[in-house]
Amino acid sequence: MVMSPALQPLNQVLADRVTLHQLRVFAVAARHGSYTRAAEELCLTQPTVSMQIKQLAQVVGMPLFEQVGKRIYLTQVGKELSSACQEIFERLAQVEMTVADLKGMKQGYLKIAVVTTAKYVIPRLLGPFCRRYSGVDVALEVTNHRGIMERASDNQDDLYILSQLPTDIDFKAYPFIENPLVVLAPRSHPLAKERNIPLERLAQETFIMREMGSGTRRAVQKLFDEHKLQIKVKLELASNEGIKHAIVGGMGLSVLSAHTIAIDGQGSDLVVLDVQHFPIKCHWYVCHLAHKQLSVVAQTFLDYLQTEGKQVLGMG
Repeated sequence: MVMSPALQPLNQVLADRVTLHQLRVFAVAARHGSYTRAAEELCLTQPTVSMQIKQLAQVVGMPLFEQVGKRIYLTQVGKELSSACQEIFERLAQVEMTVADLKGMKQGYLKIAVVTTAKYVIPRLLGPFCRRYSGVDVALEVTNHRGIMERASDNQDDLYILSQLPTDIDFKAYPFIENPLVVLAPRSHPLAKERNIPLERLAQETFIMREMGSGTRRAVQKLFDEHKLQIKVKLELASNEGIKHAIVGGMGLSVLSAHTIAIDGQGSDLVVLDVQHFPIKCHWYVCHLAHKQLSVVAQTFLDYLQTEGKQVLGMG
């Protein structure tokens, strides 16, 4: 006797009538909260995305999204299905990586999100890794500290690299290289030839700073707060390169990672000031969500950063 679809358990109905493609389209739309942005990421048309989700909702028998104004929000059933999709695709990725590893070929896909300053060193670390494991494809997202938090909240990446650990996200974090923060000035600045400059003297200068939410900005603000000093911020920029140009242009001093000027060489128009309490000692951490089961490739890259990162960068 064949049970009618109406009497079949929902999980069996889903298994029989839902495709992985439909689940992937739904998962991307759920992450973005937008059919249009999902279509852009998946290289599909917006009507195609709408149709795939409509067909999926018909199989489930309940709406997966509700529209409020111009935005769409997951229904309770949609939230449950979104969580299930995340588990399904994580498990499939794990199986894919394990099979590749059993074949003796480290291959697969690695998604990393890094804070802006780390873009100066992470490509140098990725180069040798990708040459060693030529079958690995890497997606590298560069953003600020706040962007990292948003991506981690949505579980968008395998690994995250940042210098200031959050308190509101359950991360497993591993320090792997130092990230000293230094005070930068144009070579023509009056303080350029002074030594052991008091922090109180530095506080008299105007500054060009990273935007609020930046890990660098937080570290500098913490130091000044500890000494009950105010930072005179003349300009905020989200780009380290933009900040360096503004310093050279005489708009003020700044505090950046020493790594941001390492590639400029001896001919740089910038100079590191000798200031008390600097450099601020920070580390970069490679992190992942505590509950996340890493793929073989992600675990291999994490181990590589911890064991060979300093040597690759000439810091070991």
